[in-house]
Amino acid sequence: MAAIRPSSDLRNKYNEISDFCNQFNEPVFITKNGTGDLVVLSNAEYERLCGKAELHRLLDEGLFAVKNGNSRPASDVFSDIERKFGFDGV
Repeated sequence: MAAIRPSSDLRNKYNEISDFCNQFNEPVFITKNGTGDLVVLSNAEYERLCGKAELHRLLDEGLFAVKNGNSRPASDVFSDIERKFGFDGV
């Protein structure tokens, strides 16, 4: 349900664009002289997308480490976490 709007709407109908982005968590594509120019997102949606990209990066990093033999048994990792945060014997 993304919207396409002319660049003049950024100045003339900013509140309308802001409301749309925040209500529907969808981008608004802004055109300049009939050609795609910008994409406007709510701050919350932008943060969600950045978090998703970071998660993918970390997963790729982990998969790369496993493929190269740079990994530890999960039981060791969980034991370290339990010790660090005081969950031993819970």
